[in-house]
Amino acid sequence: MTLPRITNQRAIVDRRALSDAIAAAHAAGGEKSRPQVVELLRAALAQGRAEIARRLSEKPSHGTDCAQAQSFLVDQLVRVIHDHVVGHVYRASNRSTGERIAILAVGGYGRGEMAPHSDVDIAFVTPTRPTSWCEQVIESMLYFLWDLGLKVGHSSRSLDDLVRMAKSDLTIRTALLEGRFVWGDQPLYEEGSRRFWAEVAAGTERQFVAEKLAERNERHKRLGDSRYVVEPNVKEGKGGLRDLHTLYWIGKYIHKVRDASELVDVGLLTAAEYRAFRRAENFFWAVRCHLHALTNRAEDRLTFDMQREVAMRMNFADRPGKSAVERFMQFFFLQAKQVGSLTGVFLAQLDEQFARQKTGFFAKLKARRKRRIGGFPIVAEKIGVDGDDFFTADPVRLVEIFTLADREGLEIHPDALRLARRDSGLIDAAVRKDPRANALFMDLLTSRHDPETALRWMGEAGVFGRFVPDFGRVVAQMQFDMYHHYTVDEHTIRAIGLLARIERGEERDQHPLSSDVFSKIASRRVLYVATMLHDIAKGRRGDHSVLGAEVAMKLCPRLGMSAAETEAVAWLVRWHLLMSDTAFKRDLADYKTIADFAAKVQSVERLRLLLILTIVDIRAVGPGIWNSWKRQLLGDLYLATEEVLRLGHKQHGRAERIAAKKKAVAEILRERDSLIGTVGRQLGDAYWIAEPEDIIALNLQQMDSALGEPLAVEAHYYPARGATLLTVLAADHPGLFYRIAGGIHLAGGNIIDARIHTARNGTAVDNFLVQDPLGRPLNEEAQIARLKNAIADALANRVKLLPQLVARPLSRPRADAFEVQPVVIFDNKASNRFTVIEVGARDRPALLNRLARALFEARLIVHSAHIATYGERAVDTFYVTDPLGEKITSETRMRSIEKRLVEASEEMAAPVAA
Repeated sequence: MTLPRITNQRAIVDRRALSDAIAAAHAAGGEKSRPQVVELLRAALAQGRAEIARRLSEKPSHGTDCAQAQSFLVDQLVRVIHDHVVGHVYRASNRSTGERIAILAVGGYGRGEMAPHSDVDIAFVTPTRPTSWCEQVIESMLYFLWDLGLKVGHSSRSLDDLVRMAKSDLTIRTALLEGRFVWGDQPLYEEGSRRFWAEVAAGTERQFVAEKLAERNERHKRLGDSRYVVEPNVKEGKGGLRDLHTLYWIGKYIHKVRDASELVDVGLLTAAEYRAFRRAENFFWAVRCHLHALTNRAEDRLTFDMQREVAMRMNFADRPGKSAVERFMQFFFLQAKQVGSLTGVFLAQLDEQFARQKTGFFAKLKARRKRRIGGFPIVAEKIGVDGDDFFTADPVRLVEIFTLADREGLEIHPDALRLARRDSGLIDAAVRKDPRANALFMDLLTSRHDPETALRWMGEAGVFGRFVPDFGRVVAQMQFDMYHHYTVDEHTIRAIGLLARIERGEERDQHPLSSDVFSKIASRRVLYVATMLHDIAKGRRGDHSVLGAEVAMKLCPRLGMSAAETEAVAWLVRWHLLMSDTAFKRDLADYKTIADFAAKVQSVERLRLLLILTIVDIRAVGPGIWNSWKRQLLGDLYLATEEVLRLGHKQHGRAERIAAKKKAVAEILRERDSLIGTVGRQLGDAYWIAEPEDIIALNLQQMDSALGEPLAVEAHYYPARGATLLTVLAADHPGLFYRIAGGIHLAGGNIIDARIHTARNGTAVDNFLVQDPLGRPLNEEAQIARLKNAIADALANRVKLLPQLVARPLSRPRADAFEVQPVVIFDNKASNRFTVIEVGARDRPALLNRLARALFEARLIVHSAHIATYGERAVDTFYVTDPLGEKITSETRMRSIEKRLVEASEEMAAPVAA
């Protein structure tokens, strides 16, 4: 491979001057000159890196230049070291034919591209088994490279060993594929290259392609299997540098191309596609080089804290509604999307080339047969096009081809995809208003087959964003937070795919309620369009729900929807967060929560639509977001609201509701139902209304067993919520709640829900739902024992809570990359009995403990607490009263409480006595 010419090479490293300096040092010091030689090499490396870094800072987007300059610097150092070792350290005046060494750069170094801290992959090749002289030279060179702090991946093999191992090991074969002569015996390198192509590569082309694609798929799976993960790996991630390299490797292995530009000559890429290849490669190399420079190590993962830094280095600026880091990441994902498109057409074209190699009468006969579907020719069992002006003649075909692919279950021919991508600009206002085009799009969006796949193809061809321009605005748009795992467009397409799977009954195990509800909805079109539009206005100034509803009002009539359907879609988009906010941040046992929610929803049809939209929205956020606790809360809210709406907003009387609850508890307790009339008499009406029947039955038995005990702590797995149910029975006193919360945090638990009650005899009956930091229940005996001991110690004041909590390491220091301003909201309308205080703050260990302590210090009584987390942001909601059981209505008092809560949210390490 011929490397590109590096501008002003001597400013990076002057090999001749360096060699002369090393020779002079050796002449003066002889064998004792080694430290001085290392220092000369080290200084040259540092100077070269500084010059490359300076060039990158001046031209921060010229990533390929930086990578090639880095490779050039290493080349020169390897050559100088070789010449010094062979010329001075192990000088042999009359070497045998076996005492020859060829130094090959392999892997990325062989390609002539390296990030500042990339591994230096070198192969030392000898004619036969290495002689003692060869071994001495190789060992000495390696020690020099190690002394420079370079991470060297090396091998030392004879020609025969090289060929034998390359045949059996895909990694070695791939490394050698990019083998490049650096220094030493060039005829030996040329003999090795000849044998590689003749003995290793010949006849194994299909096998190599299959193995490289399998390797790629496994790598994608390991790293999230999406090119839209919000902390992408620039090198290994889907749509990253390694995917571009894979295309080059395949092209080189099959067609022996020496440079990526030759992929055009062999018909695997068009000239325009090659330019896109180079743009993406250059950008990713720039990002990777900046990452290495910032972290001073071989770091290829673009983490949240690095995203902001790299965006600044690459001169991205804030724009209205979109920060610099969001603009930078959107450009990143657009390049990853481009790589995905290139990969698709490249592999499809390769498949075509392999297919054309087949010979025989039947193969030729099959090739001559042509059938058509809906005006489109079928070529090699894929949907094709007739000629270069196929879409120009009728631009509506740009939509139709994807609808047809979904309906017939066929792939689209690579030539057709290329043409669609090229001609996507034909979609103008006239095409968008075309009734046929809109009907075809609606057929695809609401397909009962696999709309997710076809819509993704449509998106990657640029047709989706052209046909629905508002969708085009969110293509590759990330949300700079730890909650959302995907870009907005990827999240939306995943949500549509999940919606289709729920409708087909494939998600019944995960979503039994929504699977049953789906068959009852009146308009599935409304649900699919609302799912497409629910995040359509993200990245604009203002509330994306409100702005998205405005988009829906304009777009839905164009899509052929009636006025009633349009209004329904707009309502769903406007309120698509209402159900999750109510379920996760409000007390569902407070009847006013249900009544207010029902008043907003107004109809059972809307409730059904909102339930399913809420579920697919949460599920499509990313892995690990959905859990049984959320399923239970949404189910409880749905069933309670459905009953209210079905009964025409009639509320059962308080006494009737308590009587019905007691009857249900009696059925659970069976022969122990007498507890309802004994210990149960100690519990007030609010308790009976707030707690579910199964927990009441447990609490009554626990209270009976703990009579006379100063403290009882019970914990066991509660499968209905996917959490551990922790019950604390203790003499009630001010500050009890924050101390219990502190004990739970010290034991490694996260509180996701809490209900606090006081019995008539002064006993606190507090129920907590607890999970570990990864959202799993604490159900091992050791974990439960630790919980009980920590709470007992906290309540007995045997531990200083705050110093110990502060000393615990942050479980998610990545949250430090985000600025979350604390927000405190008071709501006296959400409950008839309580003031609801909602605190939004950056999530951190023991946040609940600090907020609960602040409420205690403000002389408030906490009756229930509800905890929701959204990545780096936590929202903790408290139902409180003053000590006399009254709501907080004084503005002065509210401001004082707000000040305490904000200070508690921001407090990170102020060690006061617990």
